[in-house]
Amino acid sequence: MTTSPSPFFDHHSPQCNADPVAYYAQHRSACPVAWTDAHEGFWYTTRWDDVVRVARDDNAFSSERQRPDDGVSFVIPRGGGLPQYPIELDPPASVAYRELINPFLTADAVEKLRPMIAELTTAIIDEFIESGSCDLVADLTNPLPTAVTLRWLGFPDEDGPLLAGPVHDIFAAPVGSERAQRGVDGLGYLEQRVRQLLVDRRQQPRDDVLSELVNAWHPSGRHFTDDELVSVTYLLVAGGVDTTTSLTGSVLVWLAQNPQQRQRLIDEPALLSGATEEFLRVFAPSQSMARTAKTDTVVGGCPVSGGQRVLIPWVAANHDPDVFDDPEIVDLDRDARRHLSFGIGSHRCAGAHLARAMFTEMITAVLTRLPAYEVLQSGLVPYPTLGNQAGWDSVPAVFTPGPRAADRRRPTAPRTTLRLKVGATRKVADRILEITLHSEDGSPLPTWAPGAHLPVTLPSGLVRQYSLCGSVSSSDSYRIAVLLEPAGRGGSTEMHATADSGVTLDAAPPRNHFALQDADDYTFVAGGIGVTPILPMVTEALRRGARVRMLYLTRAPDSAAYLDELADLLGDRLSVVHTATGGRPDLAELVRALPPGGLLYCCGPAGLIDDLSAAADAADLASRVHTERFAASGRGAEPDDTAFTVRLARTGADIDVAPGQTLFDAISGVVPGIPSDCSEGYCGACETRVLAGKPIHRDTVLTPDERAANTAMMVCVGRAAPTGLVLDL
Repeated sequence: MTTSPSPFFDHHSPQCNADPVAYYAQHRSACPVAWTDAHEGFWYTTRWDDVVRVARDDNAFSSERQRPDDGVSFVIPRGGGLPQYPIELDPPASVAYRELINPFLTADAVEKLRPMIAELTTAIIDEFIESGSCDLVADLTNPLPTAVTLRWLGFPDEDGPLLAGPVHDIFAAPVGSERAQRGVDGLGYLEQRVRQLLVDRRQQPRDDVLSELVNAWHPSGRHFTDDELVSVTYLLVAGGVDTTTSLTGSVLVWLAQNPQQRQRLIDEPALLSGATEEFLRVFAPSQSMARTAKTDTVVGGCPVSGGQRVLIPWVAANHDPDVFDDPEIVDLDRDARRHLSFGIGSHRCAGAHLARAMFTEMITAVLTRLPAYEVLQSGLVPYPTLGNQAGWDSVPAVFTPGPRAADRRRPTAPRTTLRLKVGATRKVADRILEITLHSEDGSPLPTWAPGAHLPVTLPSGLVRQYSLCGSVSSSDSYRIAVLLEPAGRGGSTEMHATADSGVTLDAAPPRNHFALQDADDYTFVAGGIGVTPILPMVTEALRRGARVRMLYLTRAPDSAAYLDELADLLGDRLSVVHTATGGRPDLAELVRALPPGGLLYCCGPAGLIDDLSAAADAADLASRVHTERFAASGRGAEPDDTAFTVRLARTGADIDVAPGQTLFDAISGVVPGIPSDCSEGYCGACETRVLAGKPIHRDTVLTPDERAANTAMMVCVGRAAPTGLVLDL
């Protein structure tokens, strides 16, 4: 650490532009937090922990313009343009504007937009598919997000071409450049158009976001002013367009340069869901943001004075080797969920679901309709500076000409809903029912890899996640196993009853947040029903020729599912412990015994995961221990899953939360639009202020001090004691 100036650091320098990842790695190694005199002087950070701390600490760091003539202060150097609410306001001032836009950007709200996104994507590709050449930025990745965002808001389609260019200019050009100013000037039309449309929607409301905005009420009891709505709309347009342009363009260039990986996505379309998070990690559109210290504080051991600015580079955090193994490698099987490309804290990107939906549709359409496209490398034009925003200004490509959609079946993104018919069932252990599911129409099912889970919608509407435990080579069936938990959240009881009826169920394609990474040596630990993702992992590890051993913890002999299969696969390399009589073995010793380069995978109840993670931290081996909690994600109840009541302070409502029911599910019916993304407690989107009561924290976002303070919680996984909670909702 140092407090002396570091004239060598400038995230807009040619050295950084040439390779931002290597540039930040060099500074992370030499001095991870330091002061630089570049751009009026600021502190820069390079580590995931420091970036997260600054981004989440609204009490110590501000996103606001310190003076009216400062310009946009959340980037370095400061930028121009209209104020953007809520990102340029600190809590509590930002809360009203955040709550204004959140309901329009929930996962459910975005799901309703998918047909429109698909329609526009098809029409845009139709414009150039017969020619055999295009510029993937100018002809696809810029006009599509513009068209989707503007139509969603309520702009007429003819406004798209007028606004797509200026938005791209602002992001693609260096701050203060002539081109950037042209973008600012061009968006003067946006302000004029928004004001006109607000007047129109007050007189003649339509089914669009602008109509909802003009009729919304500020918490103070008044309607939002036109100035406020212009600011909010400007942010939705500016933030919703070129960020998706940047991400999609970067991924299309990479896929052209890595044809084998492109073919994987073509052959395994279900892989795109998990790969999207890895693409977001590696190709973060927003490379960095900034905050201004409100008071004297310390960042990474360095004293930061009030008024000084601090750079928080998402790109550096996303490539921190303490968080992501081999971060410079693009690994389509990686669990990249801890990336910060959508930010973290009160200003985390509200449009994450919409960005993923547009990205998925564009990538799917290209891989379906232009599968052998080639990027003309000599014509690639990157953004002139990658300091704040990364992307391509021009991506010329050639491809085999194809028919317009009118002449062929329109391509769509991978199926978002599967219709699965319950087939054979059998009891594989005490209270554990194995269920085989088949495609209702007999079509091949999406492929999956070990560690994947299947989101199943039960007849009651409950959605439950079940790990796939069959053969990855089977394209006509999925196998899951469900533990009956009478005191749980109701899903297991319903599934056991439903399976007997042979009903058809809806499900989303398999998702994988617990992928098996390559290694020569594996140790697997399964606790109870946590054996389900471990079984196909063992099979795959053996297929790869790796050394494998496994510890299987069950309460009693009759609760050990798939014991015969595992014994046949592993023989004496399988250790079975019945904890009711034998207790739990020494997990610390198990971790310390990991051979060099070996990986440990564990799935089971929270207590097992907590103890194993603590042992890994103590041995400094956390990067080689991978875990999945089946209870926290809704696959089982925990001992403290008792009923409690939560009071919503602003609405005055008292909500009863049933045993095992998520707090998010309980309160979202009363307060629609609560931000949510991961639903597993790691992204921070649903962070909510606690006014009274003692929450039970199950997230991985809050620091130990924040947990002890009990002033905030993640409502997707957090709970409370029977004495209840009071939340700022």
